[in-house]
Amino acid sequence: MKERQEMDGDAQGDIERAVTYEVRDHVAWIGLNRPRKRNAIGNTLLAALTDAVRLAQTAARAIVIFGHGPCFCAGLDLSEHRARGPVETFEHSRSWHAAFSEIKRGRIPVIAALHGATVGGGLELAAACHLRVADSSAFFALPEGSRGIYVGGGASVHVARLLGAARMADMMLTGRVLTAEEGERAGLVQYVVPSGEVLVKATELAAKMAAMAPLTVLGVLHALPRIQDMSEDDGLFVESAMAALAQSGPEAAERLEDFVSKRGAKVAKPAGD
Repeated sequence: MKERQEMDGDAQGDIERAVTYEVRDHVAWIGLNRPRKRNAIGNTLLAALTDAVRLAQTAARAIVIFGHGPCFCAGLDLSEHRARGPVETFEHSRSWHAAFSEIKRGRIPVIAALHGATVGGGLELAAACHLRVADSSAFFALPEGSRGIYVGGGASVHVARLLGAARMADMMLTGRVLTAEEGERAGLVQYVVPSGEVLVKATELAAKMAAMAPLTVLGVLHALPRIQDMSEDDGLFVESAMAALAQSGPEAAERLEDFVSKRGAKVAKPAGD
């Protein structure tokens, strides 16, 4: 079922110009909509993306972010950026951090569906999402180093944590470009599918996420990342507290009863293995 969300006129207009937005079967689909600019992220697109993510947090149970046109996102709109001085660049960088925090620290999981160029700020956006699926046309790069600038949309934290600081340094210092398959081997993306099939796979994954119990989702999105930064003892304590919280939800009793009564699906070996 497709649902259209109503907003104040100005916000609706910005979203419809810079990104597309719709909700289907409890999944919000947010499409970067500057195909002639290879979905380069300027101020208007960043604001529209933030508005769309905030709306989706109240209207859906999962989000898919994808790009219209030939690629996911070719990065920062340099035609806007070249006029910024140091203070403006600092403030601009912090505005990206705030926008991507809406994704990373939101209440529902976000999938980045990647095809074609996913570079610079586009890679930073993808890294802020909780899951990344790419088709075989996708490629990844951090070209800021060759342009005499430094990443500012969170790559030093989000991309480096996925790839490792040494591999990120290699990409910035040498201009190395990773293919979709190399990105999967490096831990940047979780799934690679044939060209043209990324939205099909994203649909499948988003449906599974939308069906998850909310307290389990809370643990995965908010407890798990924090546990990685804790000591072993603290992390294990938080895990136990999160397990107790999830157990208190009505979905836990219902789904455990289904499994014990043999109504729930069992884990099966993947087809073809």
